[in-house]
Amino acid sequence: MTTIPAATAAQAAPQFELNATRQFVPWLIEQNISLGFSTYQSGKVLLLGHNAQQQLSVFERTFERPMGLWSDGQTLLLSNLYQLYRFNNTLRAGEDADGYDRLYAPHVSHITGDLDVHDLALGADGRPVFVNTLFSCLATVSDKASFKPLWQPSFISALQAEDRCHLNGLAMRDGQPAFVTAVGPSNVADGWREHRNDGGIVIDVHSGETVLGGLSMPHSPRWHNGRLWLANSGTGEFGSVDLDKGVFEPLVFCPGYIRGVAFYGDYAVLGLSRPRDNKTFNGLALDARLERENAHARSGLVVVDLKTGGMPHALYAEGFITELYDVVVLPGVKRPSLIGFKNDQVRRVLSIDEG
Repeated sequence: MTTIPAATAAQAAPQFELNATRQFVPWLIEQNISLGFSTYQSGKVLLLGHNAQQQLSVFERTFERPMGLWSDGQTLLLSNLYQLYRFNNTLRAGEDADGYDRLYAPHVSHITGDLDVHDLALGADGRPVFVNTLFSCLATVSDKASFKPLWQPSFISALQAEDRCHLNGLAMRDGQPAFVTAVGPSNVADGWREHRNDGGIVIDVHSGETVLGGLSMPHSPRWHNGRLWLANSGTGEFGSVDLDKGVFEPLVFCPGYIRGVAFYGDYAVLGLSRPRDNKTFNGLALDARLERENAHARSGLVVVDLKTGGMPHALYAEGFITELYDVVVLPGVKRPSLIGFKNDQVRRVLSIDEG
């Protein structure tokens, strides 16, 4: 187990520790990837890679309620309390900045207002697509308004700021929205809360049909290797969907509330959270399963082998980080860094469009 304090190039934050299993960093090196995750509960985005000594590198930045993440290694999208940011890597191939091989700088910010944006992605047309949870729809950015609606479930009769079904997850396929998850098919304000245990659904965006029901607070649907995967968060299970049969097929149980899923090859990286002590998270099947397994919920990342269902690597957060929202894989990246807004670094990073 490797334990390091999460110190970064940023100003010192309240202390916490990240405890990595022994082969976690060698796995990052072997796969030639880095990882990132958001924690809105703590207001942090953390980027994980390795330094020249092949030790875990942790780079942290502070944002107000950071949520959805998306990246292809060169571009990074982030949603927060009332904005959607686009960061671009400013380093050329082979360049580094103080030992970092990626320097993600903010180049575009869209003011959306507090839409409670959850999952997001970059569409085939180069524009962001995001889950507008407050208005129960999929949306994109607008040059003249808070958002432009793209799609809504058939049972949502009007676009109102009421979080009717808690639409939260987005799976893209070939650059287009393909599937979404919602906690319950409600058409009244906050009605989803009555469906936490078994009202969760998956909707096919193209057809509008509900292809799977009976889930417990599903999150983070993703299309990977010809299959739809998701987190059945209320039960602590991660698995895939048999779309022909309309059933969820669990692959693995995790000791925590799963939220945030990213893939690379034959692996999935899952975000785990410790459930909050409130009415939204209490009384879920996850609680009973943890008790039955004689385990406690943890927060952090676990790596799942899709071939075996095993969890060979993990990184757990101890201290003030108790909830994660989203996870990204940064392919081809060894040691990433990110410019934020809590110091004046953003003033001094300048780049030229030579394209």
